[in-house]
Amino acid sequence: MNRREAERRGRRGERSAALWLRLHGYRVLARRVKTPRGEIDLVVRRGRTVVFAEVKWRRTAVELDEAIDPWRLRRVAAAVEATAHRFLRAGDLPRIDVLLLAPGRWPRHIVNAWQP
Repeated sequence: MNRREAERRGRRGERSAALWLRLHGYRVLARRVKTPRGEIDLVVRRGRTVVFAEVKWRRTAVELDEAIDPWRLRRVAAAVEATAHRFLRAGDLPRIDVLLLAPGRWPRHIVNAWQP
């Protein structure tokens, strides 16, 4: 798969993840937040919880098992550290989640995937 196709599929996965999260009561605050330390795919809020979400889309469910690793989560955590002040208010609970998507499967939502 070439870079353009991967980018297109990644964006489609992020749109699907955002829809899934909205259906579960979250409000999308931002998409593709870029920082010098990395990128955050989605920032969503439900009540006092602010979720910084990493979204991974793969062609098969088997590929999803290898889509996320500690290195990728550290990059997301560094990006959150650099930009959380833009989204958090006093009393909010920040969290880093992962959403794994593959065609024909329900999204797999890993809640609180990063705990330093």
